[in-house]
Amino acid sequence: MKAFHFLALLALAVAFSFASAFDPSPLQDFCVAIPEPKNAVFVNGKFCKNPNLTVAGDFSISGLNIPAFTGNRVGSNVTLVNVDKIPGLNTLGISLARLDFAPNGGLNPPHTHPRATEILVVVEGTLYVGFVTSNPNRLFTKVLYPGDVFVFPIGLIHFQFNIAKTNAVAFAGLSSQNPGVITIANAVFGPNPPINPDVLAKAFQLDNYAVEKLQKLFANA
Repeated sequence: MKAFHFLALLALAVAFSFASAFDPSPLQDFCVAIPEPKNAVFVNGKFCKNPNLTVAGDFSISGLNIPAFTGNRVGSNVTLVNVDKIPGLNTLGISLARLDFAPNGGLNPPHTHPRATEILVVVEGTLYVGFVTSNPNRLFTKVLYPGDVFVFPIGLIHFQFNIAKTNAVAFAGLSSQNPGVITIANAVFGPNPPINPDVLAKAFQLDNYAVEKLQKLFANA
């Protein structure tokens, strides 16, 4: 019996050691290994400032009260406050964004944040928001009014759409200092170099003419 207890404790110890050993969440798209450090960069992309030289301004930024330009093709603008804007965010795992929407259909197009969950609060206007789960694809949507909050899980495709005749404003918190963004239409139809049109034509069940037209449109986005 004592031998059994010892083996059980040993198995638990081994299990806990594996459970506590994991890779940290990535803060950039990839990290190519090199044999020597001459051309290396830190994975989080930042050096650390001497704490004795740190000032309050390292943890602050102004201007999020100012509406952003929404006269673009999609009628929206996202002002991201990440570690590049507030150096003090480095290693803290959070960032913030202001989202401005033009009236009558301002859209933050379907996109994903590969490194962050997003929590959104509406402060002005009316937004139709939603996200799509991984396979099998299920859509969750809701109409939000000032004071309403919605969560978009990490990595899932989501969007926000202004369905009112007035401007809309929202703020979002993200669980990474560098959440990243992949706008679906731009990533599919506008990468450099472009994806072979035959691939997209078959994937989206379109003819090559339609695909090439979309590629020309998003190549200049």
